[in-house]
Amino acid sequence: MAILTVTTRGQVTFRKDVLQHLGIQPGEKIEIEKLPDGRVELKAVRPKGSFRDLQGFLIGKTNGRTLTIDEINEAIADAGADAGAGKE
Repeated sequence: MAILTVTTRGQVTFRKDVLQHLGIQPGEKIEIEKLPDGRVELKAVRPKGSFRDLQGFLIGKTNGRTLTIDEINEAIADAGADAGAGKE
């Protein structure tokens, strides 16, 4: 268990091992949910991808051939999964 010290400004600093456990990198955000029993739940905020993130994701992957609609749908599903679509 890690014990944190609260500064006079009400701030705390998380130890590097705690941030690594959460998968938090510098500049990323942390979400805190207040639970009714006085505890809090802390987790990493994972950015959600947008439809616009898919633009151009097939460039250089088709070797000039035309893809079938099934191949395109599969590629979209794979890219969405990689971007975290559908995850909470």
